[in-house]
Amino acid sequence: MRVLWGISDLGRAMRREMRFGELSRAPLRLLRVEWRGEVAECDWLARCGDAWDQDLPPHVSANNSSEQALRDAIAMRELLFNALPGVDRATLHVFRLSADEEGRDLIITGSVARGEEVPPRVSSTAMRAKLLGFQFWLQDGVLEALPFEECAMNF
Repeated sequence: MRVLWGISDLGRAMRREMRFGELSRAPLRLLRVEWRGEVAECDWLARCGDAWDQDLPPHVSANNSSEQALRDAIAMRELLFNALPGVDRATLHVFRLSADEEGRDLIITGSVARGEEVPPRVSSTAMRAKLLGFQFWLQDGVLEALPFEECAMNF
């Protein structure tokens, strides 16, 4: 029964704390949560760009979406460890809709552990995410889809 309570706590925390992002009001969509003892896996679909970003240049809008995805990954890591106290390690995957909107591209993956901390002087969101165990490809401030080999290694 504790397993079900923990997962429901995670769902409620997501709705409460991740309802809106700092750079996008779009919802975060949970795709999958799996909990096996001390290990958890969680997949979600990154928020799309904010409707108010439509008038911005495309690279600015893409930068905002990428920054939001990295912030959400860091926040989801914290939520997962807070909601599921028995979990010590987790594998997280962040997807976004592909350009044709028929498939999904993996943009962030991470094998993270409880207790990993980032020094407060690290202000870059991308560097904070890297130090916490996330892997991603950032090109000119925009998250790129991870290569197929990277995707195959993490599944």
